[in-house]
Amino acid sequence: MSYPRKQFAQHWLRSPTALNQIVKAAQLSTDDHLLEIGPGTGILTERLLTLAQTVLAVEIDRDLCKKLVQKFGKRDNFLLLQGDILTLRLEDYLQDFSQFQNPNKVVANIPYNITGPILEKLLGNIAQPNPQPYDLMVLLVQKEVAQRLCAGPGSRTFGALSVRVQYLAKCEFICDVPSKAFYPPPKVDSAVVRLRPRSIEHPAESPKHLEMAVKLGFASKRKMLRNNLQSVIDRDQLTQILEQLKVNPQARAEDLSVEQWVSLSNQLVHLTS
Repeated sequence: MSYPRKQFAQHWLRSPTALNQIVKAAQLSTDDHLLEIGPGTGILTERLLTLAQTVLAVEIDRDLCKKLVQKFGKRDNFLLLQGDILTLRLEDYLQDFSQFQNPNKVVANIPYNITGPILEKLLGNIAQPNPQPYDLMVLLVQKEVAQRLCAGPGSRTFGALSVRVQYLAKCEFICDVPSKAFYPPPKVDSAVVRLRPRSIEHPAESPKHLEMAVKLGFASKRKMLRNNLQSVIDRDQLTQILEQLKVNPQARAEDLSVEQWVSLSNQLVHLTS
């Protein structure tokens, strides 16, 4: 019997209800090629293998890999890589496995401590979006992170992460997953989210300026935006820009939509160039 390891922040999902929600959210067909990050004991993998054309699984735990090979190793549509998803170059390992190349969907139970880096690995970032975006990603994350990913402007949970991710993808909150759905139960609840990478209709003229503005703007959420950005733009100038964008001059960072953040950063480019 395998036991979860603290060093890998392992919490294994065991709720049939949550598993069903994840599978449903992935909208799988026999044409889909899946990347599963952190298959663990394979409880979700087993379902995915019956619905998708192929499943490429990446697991960091060597002992779990041995058990996954014993369980699924004879299936033609299953390939397992042992390693850290953050450092693995998948293309290097898939040269001889053409049927597993270029997965179009991702399913992942993400360890809380590496959520940010995995999101960036999958989506890219404002300056460098993933050049080969996935069709969709279904992720099991900490509930607080899920709320931030899916929050709208004006919400208390809308923050820098919301802007960075929503600039690159449409985010949907699928369902809550209570801590008791895991073994061992984590100290906080989780949630399932679905991300659909999108082509950016109105990209920032300077991704560098957008990233800078977002970072400074959310640095002190209680302060008004014109105070947070005064190191890069005069307060009166910013007031004029906000009025042009039909934003209250006393607005805080969370009051601006992603589109307004892009427009604001474009104005900053013109003023500082």
